[in-house]
Amino acid sequence: MKKIYKLENLDCANCAAKIEAAIKEIEGVSGASVSFMTQKLVIETEPEILDAVMAEVRKTMNKIEPDCEIIF
Repeated sequence: MKKIYKLENLDCANCAAKIEAAIKEIEGVSGASVSFMTQKLVIETEPEILDAVMAEVRKTMNKIEPDCEIIF
């Protein structure tokens, strides 16, 4: 399943690349893309574990870019 989320306060392309690489390492994530230009996160995972995966995604993003928020 692929989900697209809007990001807010993503400050730079380098941060986007770091976030994307870190999200791809999360267990259960089969694909991820973070775009600085469009301020979007695209994540691929199984529907039944989406909530758990997104909780880990938020923790990961906060470590790299504390001001960045995921808008549902």
